[in-house]
Amino acid sequence: MKEEYDLFQMKSRKNPYASKLKTPVTIRLSEHVVGYFKEMAEGTGVPYQSLINLYLRDCVHQHRTVDISWPKRD
Repeated sequence: MKEEYDLFQMKSRKNPYASKLKTPVTIRLSEHVVGYFKEMAEGTGVPYQSLINLYLRDCVHQHRTVDISWPKRD
């Protein structure tokens, strides 16, 4: 092994998987929801956007579905 390497001679290359890791999206969330995750982020030290992603990923993993049923009015 060489004692010293010339790193300036190396050619850099982009990570081929970087674009597949996450997709940027614009989503409108209520202030209450964002506040909830921001508060949780302060307690855990994890960025709130990462917490939202973790929660949604868990929903996908658990195959959760949304039940949008409104109570009947009498």
